[in-house]
Amino acid sequence: MIMNFKNKVVLVTGAQQGIGESMAIAFAKVGADVAINWHDNEEKANSVAKSARQFGNKVILTRGDVSVVSDARNIVDETVSFLGGIDILINNAGMFPRVPFLDMEEEDWDFVLDINLKGTFFCSQAAARAMVKSKSSGCIINLASQAISGNSPLGTHYCSSKSGIVGLTRSAALELADKNIRVNAVAPGLTDTAQPRYGMTEKEISERAELSPLGRIVRPEEIADMALFLCSDHAAMVTGQVYHVNGGTYLP
Repeated sequence: MIMNFKNKVVLVTGAQQGIGESMAIAFAKVGADVAINWHDNEEKANSVAKSARQFGNKVILTRGDVSVVSDARNIVDETVSFLGGIDILINNAGMFPRVPFLDMEEEDWDFVLDINLKGTFFCSQAAARAMVKSKSSGCIINLASQAISGNSPLGTHYCSSKSGIVGLTRSAALELADKNIRVNAVAPGLTDTAQPRYGMTEKEISERAELSPLGRIVRPEEIADMALFLCSDHAAMVTGQVYHVNGGTYLP
């Protein structure tokens, strides 16, 4: 299956590491111009940009906190201004600080919901407005999670945010269909990034990997591969769907 995203502009939020990093590099590799959103680690963001630029495409960095509506809109505006438009939005930015249910405070809840769900909505809205204004088709990919199953200890806020992503994806897909904008979600299982290591030891991660029917955890590049497919012409009739990439550890 040949992927060609030449002359396409892709914005990846939270792209300074992990899945976002893999997304940015994967789209650059197949010809897209890429906007790399980052928030708090310029050194890592520059490293991702350097990797993406090796393919000869335009790559920009755009700093912003997606949980702040003005930032979310500015991230999209900078992408359009510097790269000439926006064709694809990857809503990757997300957080999962572990907090027990009985200890959770309002600020814990708001921190996660504001980034994971509110940020996804307002980035999507800004991108969709730009796509409609340019009278072009577009794709939006939201990052859900295997956590929509509810089986994520110390993560009531996270599970709630990712379940909200599913509803947002389906509703937005229907509203934007007549604008020729497709909206889908990718739901990773346990993935080999820094995020699970904030709450699990290497031993615990290895034990979880052994429980997977396919015998290992997911690589971030495999999440990017799914996004590439969903944004390609091969998925022209796919919208409002949630694609699970988890090695069989969760079967919806």
